[in-house]
Amino acid sequence: MLRGQADLLSQTMSELQSGLLIAIVVIFLMLTVNFQSFKISLTILSIVPAVVAGSALLLLITGQTLNIQSYMGTIMAVGVAVANAILYITNAEFNRKADFGSNFSVLAAGNRLRPILMTSLAMIAGMIPMSLGLGEGGEQSAPLGIAVIGGLIFSTISTLLFLPMMYALINGNDPYKNPSLDPEHDVESSN
Repeated sequence: MLRGQADLLSQTMSELQSGLLIAIVVIFLMLTVNFQSFKISLTILSIVPAVVAGSALLLLITGQTLNIQSYMGTIMAVGVAVANAILYITNAEFNRKADFGSNFSVLAAGNRLRPILMTSLAMIAGMIPMSLGLGEGGEQSAPLGIAVIGGLIFSTISTLLFLPMMYALINGNDPYKNPSLDPEHDVESSN
């Protein structure tokens, strides 16, 4: 039986895992309300495994452990990755709404490449000093920076390569359908 600090650490790690799952569920619900589509919400959240894998892989490569700091870094990376995915999918949906079709929408949404890269690279560059663990007590916060960098590297690659394929696969060549249940919404939006 664990006692003292080990018990507290175990409880904290369990709560962080629960917090990450709750955050993903809340993000899913908010995306579903915003886009009024489960398919698009799932498409956006398909980026989360890449973040977790990237964080875990870079922590493993650098010899760091999975601890409170690395969990917080992974949660931060999930937030940035989901924001990048939302940016991409919103533009793809805008193009699909203009009746370009799903495949063209994926290609046209590629004009979001620069903002996605700038966001990710700025966050990665900002985390490099922290990940090096320099200075007094720097080794304690290094896992946070490493987890963010690993998660963002994998998520950026996935956002630019994997996410367009998922979007095209899930939406196919379906034309855009207004999700509003209000029959007069189409009349108002066309004026």
